Amino acid sequence: MNDREHIVLIEDDRGLRELLQEELEGEGYSVTACADAESGLLAIREHVPALVVSDLRLPGADGLSLLPAIAKCSPRPSVLIITAFGSVQQAVESLKAGADDFLTKPLEMDHFLLTVSRLLDNRRLRSEVQRYRSILGVEQFHGIIGQSPAMQQLFHQIRQIAGSDGPVLVQGESGTGKELVARAVHEQSSRKDKPYLVVNCGGIPGELMESEFFGHSAGAFTGAKNQRAGLFQQADGGTLMLDELGEMPLALQAKLLRALQDGRIRPVGSDHEIQVDVRVIAATNRNLTEAVADGTFREDLYYRLETFGIQVPPLRSRREDVPQLAAFFLARFNARQGRSVKGFSDETLALLAGYGFPGNVRELQNAVERAATFCDTALIEPRHLPERMLDTPAAEPASADVSHEDAPSQGDAQNLPDLETVQRKHIHRVLAATQGNKRRAADILGITRRTLYRWLE
Repeated sequence: MNDREHIVLIEDDRGLRELLQEELEGEGYSVTACADAESGLLAIREHVPALVVSDLRLPGADGLSLLPAIAKCSPRPSVLIITAFGSVQQAVESLKAGADDFLTKPLEMDHFLLTVSRLLDNRRLRSEVQRYRSILGVEQFHGIIGQSPAMQQLFHQIRQIAGSDGPVLVQGESGTGKELVARAVHEQSSRKDKPYLVVNCGGIPGELMESEFFGHSAGAFTGAKNQRAGLFQQADGGTLMLDELGEMPLALQAKLLRALQDGRIRPVGSDHEIQVDVRVIAATNRNLTEAVADGTFREDLYYRLETFGIQVPPLRSRREDVPQLAAFFLARFNARQGRSVKGFSDETLALLAGYGFPGNVRELQNAVERAATFCDTALIEPRHLPERMLDTPAAEPASADVSHEDAPSQGDAQNLPDLETVQRKHIHRVLAATQGNKRRAADILGITRRTLYRWLE
């Protein structure tokens, strides 16, 4: 008996109980049907199910009385409460007590079966996430993953710098996780319960940047009808993270330096300065020493920020972290997309570990998500990876009866179908082979029925 497909049904109305049992078993689930809470609890304890479907009002006790005992089960079953329309408030209370969903009578059978499928899918996804967390075998440091010496040194540096209160400069290549590092500094600091604001300096028009940072008074410029607090005032007591600092205009750099030195800002159009208590963490992938040399970045601002400098290592300098990062991204993809890709083949892991990753962690994340999307086997194989990551020439066609003469010529390349068309045709071929059985088709495709329905739409 498969725990993931076993359901305990508790319903005192015999006719409804038998109907629901018949419908659930028709969908391929194993069902234990009970008429009261006592026998239902015995069935749950004898064989922990994947799902408990229970009426709210039962002889001798109600469905709510089952929830504390269900919560102690390992793994915990999902719970679907059924209630009469007049007891919706009690059903809401059942959600607060630990139930996962509720439906009101009279039941609409398609909706009931879809809810059951969704709850079981969610439970399987939670199980997959827990399984991958155990595979990772490492705790995250404020969302950052890494056991390599380079990352352990980075974590140590973050802890030390977080204890101070000066501005911080986080540098590193694009995609290394500089914003995660900045947030870790904030969360390790005494300001962790105060505001944490992030602003992309490259995404603000130059003419609006001063007002965005320091605020403005009413009538300071055309359109400024009301007084507005800037980011420094909004982050007072906390941390302001300036991403892409190298894109900040020189004129504003001077005012930022003043704010860093004495904690005072002057809103646009105001005659008065405002005292603020803000820790600034700046991040950039530009080489600021070169920017200072060519006159696009103030030297005094650079040295003020560089006192507490953090250099985030590129992924190629910590290759031993690649398997853990890949497993983490795959687990997250499975949870978000309703997939159940089990992992990576040894050859795939070897290719990932040997690749240079010029796009760093972000490139690895994108590669894993792409591979998982097109994975049609239990494990991600090299053929699922982006072609640039393969050490060998492009793979031969998978079908043995396709010859080299059948390969399209360069001139025919423009006539090839797009990926979405190929995917759609493949799905319909599988549905035809299963005579329209969506459950079997989803199993063959390695996706949930919910994902299959979404693709068919």
